[in-house]
Amino acid sequence: MKKNILFVFLITMAFSACEKDDICLLPNTPNLILRFYDSTNPTEVKNVERVSVWADGKDTIASYKSVTLDSIVIPLHVNATETVYHFKMNSTSGNIADNKYNKITIKYTPEDVYVSRSCGYKTTFNDVSITSDNGWVRSFTPSTLITIDNETAAHVQIFH
Repeated sequence: MKKNILFVFLITMAFSACEKDDICLLPNTPNLILRFYDSTNPTEVKNVERVSVWADGKDTIASYKSVTLDSIVIPLHVNATETVYHFKMNSTSGNIADNKYNKITIKYTPEDVYVSRSCGYKTTFNDVSITSDNGWVRSFTPSTLITIDNETAAHVQIFH
């Protein structure tokens, strides 16, 4: 009987010493959200036809390979201060020479922020500036952002 009571006591102590599992419900490191608009009518969203997107030195992002869409969500490098993306609009004629290219450079200062024990750290991006070469993107706004710390709305409007 004493052995049973001792066994139950030890089991009770073992389980009562455990902490409850934490569940991370907060968002992780935010991505950059770009929304495409018509350059002739800046209030109207405009799809980009057959666009492909890839980061400098990387393969094309699988979900952005020759697709038609009005916005994209792209990650920024957390261990760097600059990310370069290439955008290609495929020609309707199928002629490779008619494809249009654009390079967008995003510069920022990454900052690791402690979220919680279960979530760990996330990175926010401060002092964000965006530049573009003279490709098919006519303009974008804003060219500078104070911070990217959430994914609730588009961060940059691109006019084409």
